[in-house]
Amino acid sequence: MMNIYVGNLPYSATEDELRSAFAAYGDVNSVNLITDRDTGQSKGFAFVEMADNSAADAAIKALNETAMGGRNLKVNQAKPRGERSSRGPSW
Repeated sequence: MMNIYVGNLPYSATEDELRSAFAAYGDVNSVNLITDRDTGQSKGFAFVEMADNSAADAAIKALNETAMGGRNLKVNQAKPRGERSSRGPSW
């Protein structure tokens, strides 16, 4: 199972659109479109979970830098919070 980060989404993107795009490469377990807690507006990124790692890799390779709604998607394997690069000193 692999969790995939999808960034630079158009704000009009829906979970159904994402599910359809990734389903072309394999079974999609879940789609989590991140929205603003107060407004409900999309924040422009989402996470897609796929059951099969090789299908997820194929989807990442195929969909990264492809256009959706006039924007080029950024698609890669999601890293757990602790493994992401830091944004500077934490002191």
